[in-house]
Amino acid sequence: MITLASDFGSPYPAAMKGVLLERIDSDVRLVDITHELPRGDVHSSAFWLREILPYFPPAIHLVVVDPGVGTDRRAIVVRAGDHLLVGPDNGVLLPVARRLAASSDQRPDGASADSTGPTASLEVFSVDESALETPVPTGGKAEAAGSTTFHGRDVFAPIAAALEETDRPLEGLPWLSPLSDPVDCTLPTAAIDGDTAEATVLAVDDFGNVITNVPGRFLEGVDRVLVDDERVPVGETFASVERGEPVALVGSHGYVELDVNDGRGSEAFGLFVDEHVTLERLESP
Repeated sequence: MITLASDFGSPYPAAMKGVLLERIDSDVRLVDITHELPRGDVHSSAFWLREILPYFPPAIHLVVVDPGVGTDRRAIVVRAGDHLLVGPDNGVLLPVARRLAASSDQRPDGASADSTGPTASLEVFSVDESALETPVPTGGKAEAAGSTTFHGRDVFAPIAAALEETDRPLEGLPWLSPLSDPVDCTLPTAAIDGDTAEATVLAVDDFGNVITNVPGRFLEGVDRVLVDDERVPVGETFASVERGEPVALVGSHGYVELDVNDGRGSEAFGLFVDEHVTLERLESP
């Protein structure tokens, strides 16, 4: 199975699928994760991938969020447990790779290794594109050089296809070399001091829900929080408050979210990705 995730929208992903299907002899299942990742936003895209890909069985994950396309940034392959990730060396792959690797590095007591630290099952390889020799089919002809603006089609899809087709270990592929200094993307953690959390907005979903980096346990035992200067009720669901009213709750990813029932929390709170917000637990009156 090969999954695809990008910030391309449409119709560019179809070209990547065409390259994959043209190069792979066996039947392969292609699964679209999303092609609506935040455009050019490596950090927010890394968050979404970290939260989504661990639900998949072992696969090759082709990821293209590549604002540096056409520059000297490297193409990489990451082995994370039983998963392989293909994409640009800009950090977008590392957070999810750590989580996938940690899930395979189970300790004897059943606890997972720390998904933010080093794991035994994570290895990064740089790709020598010239050694890979993957001419790009264009107009019925194979051309050795591809586009400088569409590496999803001309570089990363051929890499994913080559990985799917080979039965050799990664260490035996002449176009892969171990990489010790990949570009990392460390998602920020909240600074919590007693009843106060200095938070960062990790993502805003299509519903306008504001996903912070504050662990959900921060809301335990309180029915209101102060969001900057606004008192906001704590609920278990959107419907814990009336329509159009704000609510703080623990979202499906385990983080504190700032939402509006049948509305857009990002607009109500004036918060967007990478912005900072202070949360304070309030004692019940």
